[in-house]
Amino acid sequence: MDPVDYLPHRAPFLFLDSLLSLEPGLRATGIWTLRGDEWFFPGHFPGRPTTPGVLLLESIAQCGAVAVLSDSRYAGRLPLFGGVESARFRRQVLPGDSVIVECEMTRLSARGGKGHGRASVEGQLAVEADLLFVIADAT
Repeated sequence: MDPVDYLPHRAPFLFLDSLLSLEPGLRATGIWTLRGDEWFFPGHFPGRPTTPGVLLLESIAQCGAVAVLSDSRYAGRLPLFGGVESARFRRQVLPGDSVIVECEMTRLSARGGKGHGRASVEGQLAVEADLLFVIADAT
C-alpha cells in the first residue's frame, strides 16, 4: 500500500515509504528506510548523520494520519498537530536503518483525537509518544 494514496504529503516531506498494515480509523503500520542521501543528514550532524527526533515524530504522525484519512468519515480532511505528550527517544536512527512506524488511535472524534505511536529499528524502540491532533478542512 502506498501512503500517497491517503496523505497530502509529498517529497521531501513524506516520511513513509510504504504501508505494512491498515485498519481504517484504528491503526496503521508503515516503513521508512533512511537511504543516507536525505536532505537533513549533511547538517544533522556533519560527520555523524543522525535522523532528527522531530522527523521521527512526524513519521509517526503521518502514519496516524493514514489511519484517520483512510476512514471514510474523514476523507478530504486534514489532521494537524495539536500536541505531543510523553515523547521518549531511546535510540538513534542512522543512515541505512529501516524504521517500522506504528500509530494507533486512542481517541477519535469529528474534531480531533489522540494516537499512540512508536518507531523502532530491528525490534529496538527508537521513539514513543502520544500525539494530539485536530481535524481541519483540507482546503
